[in-house]
Amino acid sequence: MTWQLSLPDDAKDPLSKTARQAGIGKCAFNRAKGELKREGYLHEWRQQGVRGLWSTVQLVSNVPLKPEQALALRDGAPAGGNPAAGEPTGRTVGRHPEKPALENTPHHPEAPPEAEASEAPTATEAGRQLIATILDLEPRLRVPRGMLPQLAALASAWLEAGHTPGGVRAHVQRSLPGPKQPILKPGGLLRYILSDVPPAPVAEAARPEPVQPRIARLRECEGVHTQARLFRPEGDEEFCGECLRGRAPDGTARL
Repeated sequence: MTWQLSLPDDAKDPLSKTARQAGIGKCAFNRAKGELKREGYLHEWRQQGVRGLWSTVQLVSNVPLKPEQALALRDGAPAGGNPAAGEPTGRTVGRHPEKPALENTPHHPEAPPEAEASEAPTATEAGRQLIATILDLEPRLRVPRGMLPQLAALASAWLEAGHTPGGVRAHVQRSLPGPKQPILKPGGLLRYILSDVPPAPVAEAARPEPVQPRIARLRECEGVHTQARLFRPEGDEEFCGECLRGRAPDGTARL
């Protein structure tokens, strides 16, 4: 979090890249990302470009923000200031060196995509059924038949991680654009929504019922005693056993 906030204002590095540079694993990153979103330190929006490509806009703050505050901050005009001298130039951060390096570089290259493809999830029958129910929920999700096996594999990964089918459907519905906004590439959007599998929510353990104290089941005898006497009734009787043994059959007290 501190690393991300220390980046320049015009930096566009996603939070996942900062996590990789910090040596944070995928599971730990997803768990920390979920906590930051719940506390209001991280806000995300999905936007569709002119050519139909989807991207994610992230806003990280050092104080918790409500969704409407984060949206206003995202759409607000930048603060005024003296422009820098000279012509504007493009960013050079992240560019490849023009000449091949002859010596070992301190940063190791990222793993090739082939290594990640070998760990791709396999489609299951439950995943195929889940995709079918998701497509029935939204008429705008007209996915080509050739993409169904890939989407079923992604849905299977959600189920294997412990998510319920209802939870996956709710996640997809929350991630879709507004009902009046068209979806240019529904297959790509659905693949993007299901590509990142967060940790399954942990069900809270049921709280045990409070133990009723033994004195709460006692009742004060209505008979005449030097001090108040408590007894445990078997029904709705109002007198203790001693008083009942000392009373006549008609209910009057024996002298």
